[in-house]
Amino acid sequence: MNRSQTWKEADDFDPPLSLDADVYRRRITLTSYDERTVVCDLEDDFHHFVVTLTHDSERVVNLACESLRWPWSTCPGAAEHLLLLVGTSLSVRFTNPKRSADAHLNCTHQFDAASHAITHAANNRTYRQYDAEIASLLLNSSGLHNRLWVDGKLHHDWVMKAGEAPVGLPGLLADAPWRGGFMRWADANLDPDPAEIAIVLRRACDIGMGRGMTLDAIPVASDLLERMSGVCHSMQPDIAPQGLRNLGSIRDFSSNPERLAER
Repeated sequence: MNRSQTWKEADDFDPPLSLDADVYRRRITLTSYDERTVVCDLEDDFHHFVVTLTHDSERVVNLACESLRWPWSTCPGAAEHLLLLVGTSLSVRFTNPKRSADAHLNCTHQFDAASHAITHAANNRTYRQYDAEIASLLLNSSGLHNRLWVDGKLHHDWVMKAGEAPVGLPGLLADAPWRGGFMRWADANLDPDPAEIAIVLRRACDIGMGRGMTLDAIPVASDLLERMSGVCHSMQPDIAPQGLRNLGSIRDFSSNPERLAER
């Protein structure tokens, strides 16, 4: 792959990333290293996973996950559940892998990375890069700007107040349920690529709410079961008591986005 295709510095983006705001960032890069191998590198404030997909142009042959940074001691162990996707047909629909494996038994972010790798292979792309920028501070009187760039070009700018659904979303997105079914709605109402792009930003809006929280003060995952039971591998009731906090694992990429997905 020609590495000149990547977007790293703030000014590489159109429009540029905001370096003077308190923001959560998530970058997802997808690289086809040959005709049978796709690598998805997903990094944000709280996570860094690299999923490698091998395929035969029709189906998943293997999936391997490298855990580089994670919040709970149990997170890397979720990788074994990705193997349930072996044999799954390549599909341009981001949600298709959920038909083959229970996403809630997986790490949310490992499963997302695998699903992105599958659509990347199905679309026969060489490289794609998603960059989400989720505002933590009020940028103007109308609310928070939560933005998503795809390959350096701005695709979405959702204006919202903290804890509320966005206002003034364009086109069909105006009818999307913000909670309880956004992904299903996108799958049913949008073409595959626009659906995947919208899902990337919707996921980032949720994960970004953790920014600024004193997460290192929570010693074990089971302390969160009242609110998060069953949402992912580490929050399964039988696993959460073993999930010790990975202290000091949170990063801040507000002013240095070039460090995201750095290999």
